[in-house]
Amino acid sequence: MNEDILLSAESLKKLIDGGTDILIIDVRDADDYSKEHIAGAVSVPDFFYHLTTSSSVELDNTYTKFSEMLSAAGLKNGQKAVLYEDGLTTRFGGSCRGWWILNHIGHSNSAILDKGYSNWKALRLPTESEETVLTPSNFSVEVNNDILATKEDVLSALENPNTILLDNRDAREWYCEGSSPYDADGKDFSPRRGRIPGARWVEWYSLMDSSDGPTFKSSEEITEIMAEQGIGKNDDIIIYCFKGSRASNTFVALKMAGFTKLRNYLGSWYEWSADESLPIEVVGTEVA
Repeated sequence: MNEDILLSAESLKKLIDGGTDILIIDVRDADDYSKEHIAGAVSVPDFFYHLTTSSSVELDNTYTKFSEMLSAAGLKNGQKAVLYEDGLTTRFGGSCRGWWILNHIGHSNSAILDKGYSNWKALRLPTESEETVLTPSNFSVEVNNDILATKEDVLSALENPNTILLDNRDAREWYCEGSSPYDADGKDFSPRRGRIPGARWVEWYSLMDSSDGPTFKSSEEITEIMAEQGIGKNDDIIIYCFKGSRASNTFVALKMAGFTKLRNYLGSWYEWSADESLPIEVVGTEVA
């Protein structure tokens, strides 16, 4: 396990006991947090819920929002941050999305709790129901655009055979049987079903080992799965899903496996499907 990114419950407990300056961030619903959470954790559910396009205006609003939110939560620049959800698949990779957002806004000293809160509880490690008393900080954003793909980047990739578009959504979305994981009662959450033309598909679940955790598969297994789609460790890869959560999950999996050129299309299908001028493919048929 690469504990620079994925931190075991035992290792997190050791850091806490050793006095490491650390902020534990719960990305679950506020109601779940209020019932019980890791002792000392703070609640920032918008790491999962926040929706944005990749326009400069909306991204600037996103940076302002998280600067204010993380300052209120007490995160200090450079401080160790560890994010968790119930498990690494329970919120479509919400803790991974939090990790990716932190890295995108310049906070690289961050990690994800492997196997999530459910494993922490199973190990009978300290929990509490009292809300953590926050000491506000002055968190500042320093944007790292190397790991971000915008709508314009994706449009350029359509004409560039050297850039791989990787769709990691659920099978029903890839096969155009639904528009998002949030469709309900036969109603589509997004305005269009489909996929970005020319994208390759590796369902995010396929990189997860559900036998114990769940957690990520080994680097060797992940590399082999990607190779089956003709994708190698040095390829230029843009990952998309619906809003960047599952894409962040796969981003983490590939990064830990040694893939070197990764970008997350944060706007993803939420942005792409809403713009009627952008091309989509519906089960192999490209439409305007």
